[in-house]
Amino acid sequence: MDVRFYPIETNKRAKGNSYTVRWKVAHKKHSKTYKKRVVADDERSKLMAAHRKREPFDIEVGLPVSWSSKSAEVNWFQFAVEYVDWKWPRASGNTRKNMAKALTPVTITLLRTPPPTHFEPVKVRRALREYAFNVNRRSDPAKPVPDDVQTILDWIRRNSLPMSAWEKSENVDRVVMALGTLLDGTAAAASSVTRNDRIMNLVMGYAIRHNYLKVNPFPKGKGERAAPKVAQAIDKRCLLNRDLVAKMLDWIGERPRRGRLYRAFFATLYYAGLRPEEAVGLRVGDATLPEIGWGEFLIHEAQPEVGSQWTDTGEVHEERDLKGRGEGDTRTVPIHPTLVAILREVIEEYGLGKGDLLFPGEKGGMLAGSVFRRVWAKARQEILSEHECKTPTGKRVYDLRHTCLTTWLNSGIPPAQVAEWAGNSGPVLLAIYARCIVGQLDDYLKRIEGVQDLPLAAV
Repeated sequence: MDVRFYPIETNKRAKGNSYTVRWKVAHKKHSKTYKKRVVADDERSKLMAAHRKREPFDIEVGLPVSWSSKSAEVNWFQFAVEYVDWKWPRASGNTRKNMAKALTPVTITLLRTPPPTHFEPVKVRRALREYAFNVNRRSDPAKPVPDDVQTILDWIRRNSLPMSAWEKSENVDRVVMALGTLLDGTAAAASSVTRNDRIMNLVMGYAIRHNYLKVNPFPKGKGERAAPKVAQAIDKRCLLNRDLVAKMLDWIGERPRRGRLYRAFFATLYYAGLRPEEAVGLRVGDATLPEIGWGEFLIHEAQPEVGSQWTDTGEVHEERDLKGRGEGDTRTVPIHPTLVAILREVIEEYGLGKGDLLFPGEKGGMLAGSVFRRVWAKARQEILSEHECKTPTGKRVYDLRHTCLTTWLNSGIPPAQVAEWAGNSGPVLLAIYARCIVGQLDDYLKRIEGVQDLPLAAV
């Protein structure tokens, strides 16, 4: 095929010179203009190198046929937006949010000149996370994308590297580094790195299936980059003893206005081992509360707090099925008599009906995570000593659930039963709590002693 190349032309303009590369494939002329001479030289050299290798050129496009693959035509930013659009309808709110968090540093890394210095870094990350990778905000006709955000996204679209950039190991290395590093330069938590790796491997799977890439470029195995180990077992130091819980619940219950309701919420986590997102979604009718003795919860939904911009309904919470269970599945959990009394008191005080939320927020909606976390943090500061406050003891509201499940196991309740009440599988439960089972060693040793004892002859 006849391919001819012409000298680079300099176009003199008031705002600065530009440079045009011209060439002809068979009878058709082609040209491309660049702002910098060095870029024009580089592109012309690539075209000439392809011709020297006798690569066939596409007459209409004017480029080597091998360049016409998707990896050369589509850049990373365009592909990432396409992936988000494809994944969004089937993803939960948390999945959407985590996906946007992972794609943001990758996109910044895969720019021609990362990071962009003429935009504030915070604004760049926000434009990507909150708009480019958020279908709700990007496609809302009532609230168009702000002009300053659109300017940033347009610049990123123009300056994003092509998908073929994944074929270069140095680019992959930079992405891996970005996914494992926080903004301040410190290493990200192992759980965050593992989550980002999982998300990016799903992204790469989509790229391979749709012919953007031939192989998954992410390193695997100990020889290249071993995934960080995430500790499954809980830290014993996070557990609370009974006296501390009692003091904290008493302090919370004495707070003006809604203290008793908050006390009932935290008591539910401590006595019944519910996850916070399960407790906030409880209705009065989900609880059987006899006047005397044990009651029972029927748990059938969770209401994780993910943010209104990530849900289809525009609500802060998203209604989900129970974690690790099939669609529409339920589980029952016993209610300790003390908790029964606390809940009956709250229902009467607030005049709640069977269809009402058991722990309503101040305006009648779901109890906000920011609210109950703030209440718990204040109680912790008031009750714990200065030294204890610096330790992991009860640092998270979720530690009340950990304390409950550990108490059940240490009371001799079979792990299978605890797993059923907690909504975990048996293996997961033991992996998390086995180290916290104490107080039963003497009994176990006595059992072994009797079984293994042999009638040895006297020496």
